[in-house]
Amino acid sequence: MPFTHRFQAAITGIGMVTAGGVGTQPTWDLVRQGEATAARRLPELKGLPVDFGCAVPAFDAGALLGRRKAWRLDRASQLALVAAAEAVADSGLDPAAWDGTRVGVVLGCGFGGAATLERQHNVLRDRGPEKVSPMLVPMHVLNMAAGYVAMEYGARGPNLVTATACASGTTAIGTARELLRSGRCDVVLTGGTEAPLTPLISAGFNQMGALSGRSDEIEASSRPFDADRDGFVLGEGATVLVLESAARARRRGAFVHAHVSGYGASADAHHATAPEPNGAGAELALREALADAGLAPEDVDHVNAHGTSTALNDAMEARLIRRVLGDRPCVTSVKGALGHTIGAAGAVEAAVTALALQYAVVPPTANLEAQDPEIDLDVVAKAARETEIEAAVSTSFGFGGHNAVLLLTRA
Repeated sequence: MPFTHRFQAAITGIGMVTAGGVGTQPTWDLVRQGEATAARRLPELKGLPVDFGCAVPAFDAGALLGRRKAWRLDRASQLALVAAAEAVADSGLDPAAWDGTRVGVVLGCGFGGAATLERQHNVLRDRGPEKVSPMLVPMHVLNMAAGYVAMEYGARGPNLVTATACASGTTAIGTARELLRSGRCDVVLTGGTEAPLTPLISAGFNQMGALSGRSDEIEASSRPFDADRDGFVLGEGATVLVLESAARARRRGAFVHAHVSGYGASADAHHATAPEPNGAGAELALREALADAGLAPEDVDHVNAHGTSTALNDAMEARLIRRVLGDRPCVTSVKGALGHTIGAAGAVEAAVTALALQYAVVPPTANLEAQDPEIDLDVVAKAARETEIEAAVSTSFGFGGHNAVLLLTRA
């Protein structure tokens, strides 16, 4: 039965660059197979306690963007531009023909140009301040990914980067939807990007006890909701969505992957890094997303969970889903396959949720061998599940107690 929603943002374009590969199709293929974590040992992490991560394979920024452009960009901006190019092409929109003042860009990012900052710090330490690159600041600061996307497409509307840790991508999409609902923009390019596979960031997460230490079985290292989970695998990637109002998309005859029909955000106000154990703050965001979409808990068929493969998050999230949505929705986490892309994670997961709605397929949670008995949910494992989905939830939770939830519905 079709639902009546208060405001729908149509996803008319999707672009993805992840550990699955460059492009939406290879990412979807890897996630749908759900066989193992796409992690490998990385030379840049050699010698660290955790020397592996989920990197984008065969990513040649010079070939994809042009060498002249690529050398001026940190990897986080490179990933964003490649994802944006696919998304804009997929949307069928012509940037040469649109009114740029009505086009916004909202991206999520947690660390900005982390690799650039670390490299230039080493230059400062080893060779002195005169050798530090004049490109350090424009390559490092968080806002530049959105700035470069705007420059690429003549998008002169609102332009910003949201930084809510691991909820950043979801916050960005929710914010983009608000720009459409307010009437400020006709089109918004939104999503998230992150390139955190650096020695300092990896070491920092490991010192917190957040990373999986399964160096002897890397492919099985990320295992959300499994009884034997021991932390997440750090990943990189970018996802960009083209959002328009559903009415505008209909008028121009655009293909719509799915609709973003609800958004909720909240704070735990509890702890710097640990979620509120019962998910009280996260529940506020989930219920707000439901109310924003005009849907009831029993209308939700599927949850694309934050599912980090950490003890605290998975337990909290399972209690939250069970308490609010009951045992009806089937649940998955793509971090079992792609690792945790931090500020890009919410955008990656929103795109996968949209594809699940489009294709009526829920990808499995990779490496889920023995579900934690305290995770009282219908978690999809071993193989993808073909099932009609009308409404799905994508959840994101970040350090600092940031919570953000999207509610997507079938087009």
